[in-house]
Amino acid sequence: AAPAGAVAFGVKHTEGVSVEVACQGQEEDGSAPSSGTRWPLDEGTVLKFSMSRASSEVNDNKVTVSFYAEGGQPINQAGIFLTGIGISLDVDADRDGVVEKNNPNKASWTWGPEGHGAILLVNCDKESP
Repeated sequence: AAPAGAVAFGVKHTEGVSVEVACQGQEEDGSAPSSGTRWPLDEGTVLKFSMSRASSEVNDNKVTVSFYAEGGQPINQAGIFLTGIGISLDVDADRDGVVEKNNPNKASWTWGPEGHGAILLVNCDKESP
């Protein structure tokens, strides 16, 4: 996706985004690139970005990749807007018909009508040969 003549790239991102750059033959350090850092545009270079929390609104985070020619002249930019979606799988741990995020019974399970903990029904029959 890099424009013709590009030999290096740099990355800027909003606070809610984590970015890693892995160059071929080098270990990933897992740290976010600092502003102004440029990497050679080599085959095998991977740019990974992620979000660790849900967004407060749609498209509230952004990653911008700047491409540079030989000598450091900026050529072009590409950007992507991100929206982090929070997903949670929760249970009715005390079996009263209400799902509560912080129910203390989620950490254990007790059998019987006065018991607590999630009940999981698994379909493990063979649907097709």
